[in-house]
Amino acid sequence: MTERRVPRPRRFLVCEPRHFAVQYAINPWMHPGRPVDAALAREQWRSLVRAFEDHGHTVERVEPVPGLPDMVFAANAALVVGGRVFGSLFHAPERRPESEHYDTWFKTAGYDVYRPESVAEGEGDLVWTGRYVLAGTGFRTTPEAHREAQEYLGRPVIGLRLVDPYFYHLDTALFVLDDENVCYYPEAFSPGSREVLRRLYPRAVLATREDALAFGLNSVCDGRHVFIAPQAGALAARLADHGYVPVPVDLSELHKAGGGIKCCTQEIR
Repeated sequence: MTERRVPRPRRFLVCEPRHFAVQYAINPWMHPGRPVDAALAREQWRSLVRAFEDHGHTVERVEPVPGLPDMVFAANAALVVGGRVFGSLFHAPERRPESEHYDTWFKTAGYDVYRPESVAEGEGDLVWTGRYVLAGTGFRTTPEAHREAQEYLGRPVIGLRLVDPYFYHLDTALFVLDDENVCYYPEAFSPGSREVLRRLYPRAVLATREDALAFGLNSVCDGRHVFIAPQAGALAARLADHGYVPVPVDLSELHKAGGGIKCCTQEIR
């Protein structure tokens, strides 16, 4: 019998793609000469916000800033656990100004913010599982930042090495389903990291390369509902077989910058 999954209300921080464009290339998905439909990007983003709110989640908004086209990818700004904000230091100079604006939002909301000394890209590479932080490295966030996060948050941090440039952030290769399980694409990781994941999550839902290239792993789960790219239909079907309820949300215009549902979603815990 399929297990009954229980959703939990979440609080998300998002940023409207009012100034979204592909003006530079910092990952394999970005092609500055490729046209972007900014109006479509905004409408798709609004559909994500509506989906969250329709499922009982709280959505907060940070004001977008002209000249920062990737600010829509709110997840990269920080990791928030237990009310503590571990901020960001982006690898790409083009994105570094984003950190100040997100830090200001958190400070205005009453949070203390730690700005890391090493390159760290928030929930892009630092994934809270409910027990520890899974921390990606290999392309963006550094192992030194993993150590900083552990010291500041006081939570165990488990490093995982990414090896495929198409999955340059951990949140393009893995997402948390609930406190006990994850979904991930094994070949995005080094052999040793794959073994770590096998030991930690023997019942994980495994994704294919096709699932991952369709941004199926850049998903958000509330314990029952999985907000997922409709292009990842095969993965959605496997998740449904495990008792989860897929909620398709198309962010295909934002895929042109290498981001999807999770990239647009910062969770405030």
